[in-house]
Amino acid sequence: MKTVLVVAAHPDDEILGVGGTVARHAAQGDAVYALILGEGQTSRGVNREDTDREIVEALHTNTLESAAEAGYREVFFADFPDNRFDDVDLLDLVKVVEHYIQKVQPQTVYTHYSGDLNVDHQYTARAVLTATRPIGGCVEEIYAFETLSSTEWNFDCSAQPAFCPNVFVDITDYYDTKVQAMRCYVSELCTFPHPRSLEGMDALSKVRGMTAGMERAEAFMLVRKLRKRAED
Repeated sequence: MKTVLVVAAHPDDEILGVGGTVARHAAQGDAVYALILGEGQTSRGVNREDTDREIVEALHTNTLESAAEAGYREVFFADFPDNRFDDVDLLDLVKVVEHYIQKVQPQTVYTHYSGDLNVDHQYTARAVLTATRPIGGCVEEIYAFETLSSTEWNFDCSAQPAFCPNVFVDITDYYDTKVQAMRCYVSELCTFPHPRSLEGMDALSKVRGMTAGMERAEAFMLVRKLRKRAED
């Protein structure tokens, strides 16, 4: 059995980017956990305090419902300010990620692509890389996932190349589970042609599958893979 940790910036990223793969892990008997760093929703008003706490709590309830559908064993919330990670000391993010890596002891970590448009995604990716420095740690594999309405919307490739996947996971048998998990996010789903929609998910899963000779797939960039010496 493998232990897997998904580190996401916002509620719903843990489904949009990796929901089908999580369902596949769970079906194979792996223990899958999610750490969601941002609280969600509070960037939609002028000030963070403009968002009623009950709205954030309802979103977190949706997250737990979605997690049960996808196969997550547990979800951890850090409640950093939504879309304001650039106002948070990176060290604070790193410390939280380190804490849950020590708690869960994952061999595999999935997180955001560092070139996403969303600033929280960028800081999450940086925090994960810092927290998983390969010095006697448990993490053997790190994969970056793509997030609809962020990865494909970063048209500025001058500082960071476009997302170029080199790992494809067949989710044909788990796509319906991903859809049911995403349906739990009643406040986050949008109407097509917005990419963060069920139709957007459908299209991307087919394109990624077609790329790799599968019906449906989720695509990742391998960030790091360690092959450690076998224990005696």
